[in-house]
Amino acid sequence: MAEPAPAPPVTAPLVGLLYDLRMCAHATPDGEEHPENPERLRSIWRKLNAAGVASRCVALKAKEAEDKYIASVHSKRHIKLMKEISSTIYDASRNKIARKFNSIYLNKGSSESAVLAAGSVIEVAEKVAAGELSSAIALVRPPGHHAEHDEAMGFCLFNNVAVAANYLLNERPDLGIKKILIVDWDVHHGNGTQKMFYDDPRVLFFSVHRFDYGSFYPSEGDASHCFIGEEAGKGYNINVPWEHGKCGDADYIAAWDHVLLPVTKVFDPDIILVSAGFDAALGDPLGGCCITPNGYALLLTKLLGFAQGRIVMALEGGYNLRSIANSVCACAKVLLGDKFTFNTPEMQPFESTWRVIQAVRNELKTCWPVLSSKLPENVSLRIKPAPSELYASSDSESDSEDVDELLGTVASVSVIEATGVAISEHLSKMKLDDGSLAVKTNSSCSAAEQHPVDSVKVHNNASVVLTKKISDLSLEWRSDLSKTDVWYASFGSNMWRPRFLCYIQGGKAEGMNIPCCGSRDTSSPKGTEWKTVPHRLLFGRSSTPCWGTGGVAFLNPEINYNEKSYVCMYKITLEQFNDFLFQENRLVLEDGKDGNTVYPDSPLIGSSEIKFISTNRAVHLEPIKDSWYSNVLYLGNEDEVPILTMTCPASDIERYKSGELRLAPPSETYAATLIKGLVEGKQMDADGAASYINAAAARAL
Repeated sequence: MAEPAPAPPVTAPLVGLLYDLRMCAHATPDGEEHPENPERLRSIWRKLNAAGVASRCVALKAKEAEDKYIASVHSKRHIKLMKEISSTIYDASRNKIARKFNSIYLNKGSSESAVLAAGSVIEVAEKVAAGELSSAIALVRPPGHHAEHDEAMGFCLFNNVAVAANYLLNERPDLGIKKILIVDWDVHHGNGTQKMFYDDPRVLFFSVHRFDYGSFYPSEGDASHCFIGEEAGKGYNINVPWEHGKCGDADYIAAWDHVLLPVTKVFDPDIILVSAGFDAALGDPLGGCCITPNGYALLLTKLLGFAQGRIVMALEGGYNLRSIANSVCACAKVLLGDKFTFNTPEMQPFESTWRVIQAVRNELKTCWPVLSSKLPENVSLRIKPAPSELYASSDSESDSEDVDELLGTVASVSVIEATGVAISEHLSKMKLDDGSLAVKTNSSCSAAEQHPVDSVKVHNNASVVLTKKISDLSLEWRSDLSKTDVWYASFGSNMWRPRFLCYIQGGKAEGMNIPCCGSRDTSSPKGTEWKTVPHRLLFGRSSTPCWGTGGVAFLNPEINYNEKSYVCMYKITLEQFNDFLFQENRLVLEDGKDGNTVYPDSPLIGSSEIKFISTNRAVHLEPIKDSWYSNVLYLGNEDEVPILTMTCPASDIERYKSGELRLAPPSETYAATLIKGLVEGKQMDADGAASYINAAAARAL
């Protein structure tokens, strides 16, 4: 009997590796320290060589991108400036030009590095798409995912991954690349990439990032889960926005398993481009998250099952030299086919992660029915870290290639097992009192019905069982503050009464994309008055989930008697004013499972703050110091009732002046809302109101 033929040998994957010292020429002009520096590339290269990984890869040479390929995503003006900025004609003005951008430096090596970075990602993507390589890693800098059509920002000059994606789709149809998945796991939102493909169904863009309710860089509302694409591209933009730092392996794995992987299976991409930032790694000084090298390896392993394993990794962020080197090395080993062990039986995602994932699925389920199914129940979850842990410095150079160190860093974080009503983000603020925990909820955005909470078991030496129903719990601060009246002065969309009533009663008015949850006390205001105040009106930020693309209104906190801004004043209770603060700063959350509305369990402004603010004219609310409307101004009194408004802190005004934050004109729908408020309030006619808004939007600070 003939012997069976031996199995053919398994061919080792051909993994491309591109590294070029010329991209180290981009550096700070005077040698000052900066997190995005040439040593990032060198440290990765040293690690890959020391681990014997570089020699197992196919070495690739960097290649400059042609202008016509960069022009697929960037304006001619931007390309011209970036290509010429390193020339001698800009020696005297280069630093001044850099300061006009948001978080950018430029030197004599920047132009060459930028075109090499863009061209190198094209080079490796083309070879993988053509089948010459199984996969590839492009060690490039400057990074790219923040760069927008006509603007450098966030350490990024050209959007390298977007340039490569457009090249494959539009310049090389012979390669058969018709659908591309871009996975951006950098800790910061890939704002530039999102905008470049927002209406393009050929590109599925997935970004998982810290959002922190809009306060984490790039601090724009379009990083919210509500931004899912438009027109033909609706549903092809997926944002998973973390609410806080310290997210780690388990959180990212949950996002993969319950959002990215199900959608990717349906989308069936021809190639995967990874915007591979490693600033969510444990120990990164900017990211504040906790992914281990093995965590990145597992995330990448889960992607290898798609697109025939054709994956291109392009370096984005990552600023701890040891963690970025270890993480890239772990990913390279995955692409080379090495086996690794990942076993974290004690790790759980945060409660907030579970809620964010549910919100993302709810937003996208009409576009991707595969997301319509229920999430697993009775999942063990972690409570949000304490503020001291969230804001602690994360600049440690220590890092580990296994999970043990990560487990050690979160050992103090309690693990919770939730059944019944999902646990709120505000569990972190619960007060232990006589063995009970307090969480405040409404059953919906417009109703005040209370729901019982089933058992909550808190492990790690904190055995607390919640057995009381919500309706039994004390709401003393609300009762106290409901007896105090204030005037709430609106200078923005709430000048229009139907819009204002959304913050009282819930729902949404004409022009709004998403509804308000409303206040706990839905009583109408006791009075309405108009006046002008000596503060400058301005429009800042570039988009919000509620109003879409365009700036929203702020008052400069500084008094200037040469300025005059209109405010519509509503007489409400101090309890309602706190609910306005909660909603304006996105602190009221909807439980994705049961539709309950969860409010913070303590006020931001109480009687003592009213006394302080009447003397000091303003109070910057420390618990929400990074939120857009965290500064409460005292504008005087009317009939001995204090007049309060909320705006940005004075520090944000300086950031607007420096260009770090954007001044942006309002969208047509947002401006129309302000116009209706001014006209129906009989302050001016429609033309006058439009001129008032346009003048405020056009003036520089």
